Amino acid sequence: MKRRLSFFLALCALLFAQSKLAVAQSELANKLQDGTHVLLMRHADAPGYGDPKNYQISQCSTQRNLGELGRKQSKTIGDWLSKQGIQQAKVYSSPWCRCVDTATLLNKGEVKKELALGSFFDDMSQAKKQTEELTKFIAVERKQSPNVPIIMVTHHVNIQSYVGEVVNSGDMVLVKVDSAGKPLSFKLYPSP
Repeated sequence: MKRRLSFFLALCALLFAQSKLAVAQSELANKLQDGTHVLLMRHADAPGYGDPKNYQISQCSTQRNLGELGRKQSKTIGDWLSKQGIQQAKVYSSPWCRCVDTATLLNKGEVKKELALGSFFDDMSQAKKQTEELTKFIAVERKQSPNVPIIMVTHHVNIQSYVGEVVNSGDMVLVKVDSAGKPLSFKLYPSP
């Protein structure tokens, strides 16, 4: 009888722990569907620093691109997002190829290029203007799709300018925004 009671209590404890884990894992998905959050992500690992001189946005071969590690990292992040309960999302990307490739490899839906997510690393004087454009874009998207997860793949300078946080390759920032698209708070999710 004691053995059965011990087994029953252990089973109850395990089920309780699993239910708490399931709730914790779905927090990200729940917030992305509440109409007040977006997920900003820095592109996955792309060896090097900045882009080569005279690169062209329309030609991936002239840019700094994802390496093998970055491609694997993107797929791993996509799998991690699925485990969090995010199977599909509206996915936007900077026009830079390393961002488009990262967004595509997440496997969360059609990827749309968005200029407001483009890097201003080469001209930091554009930070304020670009961040204002991103803020407006987020406001419109949250209003148009209040219950759909939105993932935006961009660059570290964009994320730093928008929320004030420095992020590594593949890091994600869940941002709570107001109706004007301005950040109210955020939570960093390091690349899994």
